Amino acid sequence: MELDAGYAGAIVHRLGRTGAYSHNLGRYWCHRTLSEQPIILRALARRYPHVLIDEAQDIGTLHQAILEQLIGAGVRVSLIGDPNQGIYEFAGANGKFLSQYGTRAGIASLGLTRNYRSVPPIVSLANTLSTRGDAADLSVPATLHGAFFVPFKTAERDKLIDAFQATVRAAGLQVQNSAVLCRGRELADKLAGNDSPAGQGTVKGFVQAAIARDTKQDYLAAFKGVATCITGLLSDPPKGLVASITQPARYHDAQPLRRLIWRFTRNPDSGLPSATLRADAEWHPLLLARVKDLLVTLQREHGLTPANNIGMKLAKKSLPNAPLVAADDLAAPNVRRIRIDTVHQAKGESLDAVLYLATKEHVSALLDGVASEVGRIGYVAVTRARTLLWLAVPANTLSELRPKLIARGFLEASMPAAQPVSSPTAEVVPTA
Repeated sequence: MELDAGYAGAIVHRLGRTGAYSHNLGRYWCHRTLSEQPIILRALARRYPHVLIDEAQDIGTLHQAILEQLIGAGVRVSLIGDPNQGIYEFAGANGKFLSQYGTRAGIASLGLTRNYRSVPPIVSLANTLSTRGDAADLSVPATLHGAFFVPFKTAERDKLIDAFQATVRAAGLQVQNSAVLCRGRELADKLAGNDSPAGQGTVKGFVQAAIARDTKQDYLAAFKGVATCITGLLSDPPKGLVASITQPARYHDAQPLRRLIWRFTRNPDSGLPSATLRADAEWHPLLLARVKDLLVTLQREHGLTPANNIGMKLAKKSLPNAPLVAADDLAAPNVRRIRIDTVHQAKGESLDAVLYLATKEHVSALLDGVASEVGRIGYVAVTRARTLLWLAVPANTLSELRPKLIARGFLEASMPAAQPVSSPTAEVVPTA
């Protein structure tokens, strides 16, 4: 079915007249404004004579068009990035603009060839996958380190994650600075236990925060969730309010507000109710009353005005007549506290240890290098790891993939039996 360009254009312009636009349409209007209003383009070029762009491999088609306008107006543009980490191809961001920019006349291209993040075996693997020749700045540690592939069965993914977390601890690495990385958000949420069907909208956000706090002791995730929910209950909240609450290193002045949200998150007796309460009959009434009290305090002490119809926004629809979590779950010995997230979300981070949960397609693309987006996504997962990398390979594909994995530089490891996360004895024993 062909797109009716005239009809689509009319909709875009009708939305524009009312000030409504998506992210892509916002870029379109920016480009059009600079094209039709050269005085604005000249003013921007004068105000920002030099633009420095980090993560430049993520420059998409529309971003590129806007940059070309600025360059044409005399703006100097410097790009920093890695084309091998271009993983937003759906937005036209495949790293080509970054790769080709350095070949333009008058542009100096400087290579960053020293890796300050990863241990030598992981740097060597990354070099093999990307055909780079980076040198590792770190020395080889005396503890468990390197890149391993580990077989798993889909039905036993939880055991795999438990074994990985136990191994991270045994290696003396920080669990809170390690992660299990998946390709999709749906799988990451399922494995992390964040796919609770209880509640809707903002209430569901509070449910997930309570579960994160009470079942996984993940106070940071709970805090971020509560900050997001509370912001959603305000009338015209300041731009960037969630970031100012949750990023203390950047926003020192928000400390009093941050403490209020933190106390509400942390204390089940006076703030976010316990997830062991019956959701509809006990948990929800307490949540409603306490959130309203918090909103009153926020307005009185910080001038943040609550939105109208708070009761409707916090309706108990879809809450069960049962606890959000069973009390037995809180005492379970194998409670996971390790982060489970997507590769895209972890991009740009340095992690002590990474478990990349892959399918046969993902592994094959990774081994083929960085020519495809799937291969680049795998490369990003690999290069997040500082000390320890596990590549989880479907057990039924191992006989086919094993020779290729070893040839690329992975070591084969057998997965230890699942153990409680508090066990200090789990280890990965290389088998090749």
